[in-house]
Amino acid sequence: MYILVPDDPVFFARFQSLEEPLLRRLYRLHGSELESDAERIISDAYDSWVQVLLTLPFWSQWQGRDEVSAGLPRQERPGYVLYGHRGNELTSLYPTNVAKADLEHLKICLDLFVENDMARCVARGQAGTEACVEPSERQEDVNDAYRRVMKVLLLSPPQLLLHALRDVGQQRPGVASVTLLEEQEVEYRRYCQGFVTILSEGDTFAYRSHRAMYL
Repeated sequence: MYILVPDDPVFFARFQSLEEPLLRRLYRLHGSELESDAERIISDAYDSWVQVLLTLPFWSQWQGRDEVSAGLPRQERPGYVLYGHRGNELTSLYPTNVAKADLEHLKICLDLFVENDMARCVARGQAGTEACVEPSERQEDVNDAYRRVMKVLLLSPPQLLLHALRDVGQQRPGVASVTLLEEQEVEYRRYCQGFVTILSEGDTFAYRSHRAMYL
């Protein structure tokens, strides 16, 4: 299935933050002689996380592995330039083909994380208190970031906008540009508003800073 992913550092930071908790839990479960259902679910989710990562635009750049590309002027970097119907430059969106099975693995793992967190709190009789926080991380923060990422990945792209951008990945790097029609730009702004709300709602400063990328 196709999703639309902006060239957006906030999303990449949220997505990248999932790797460490997935690996930590796999390490904790790896010591058992028999593979548990939890280990299988988390292992599948991590494999799917990697597969989704590899489909994202400029993933190596955001991970700091493409220093040459990251240091280039905007017009010389890979990708394309997106313009509004009045000629104003917009944050680029990239159609990204993500396997439904990978999204399902990630969703099942999120459900497992939430279920385990609730069970741990209930068992300790301290739901919602500091006793429910693991020594090295606040589990609710991990679950919150995970939930936001999944909502973005499941955000249905407007078909008019998707059609306008479907072939940008096939254009020559650093050369292609796309100018949206007025009705396409309306869909663009509505879609990006939803994207920003999902990722940054709840923190006024972060929300305003993030939203400024799309004004």
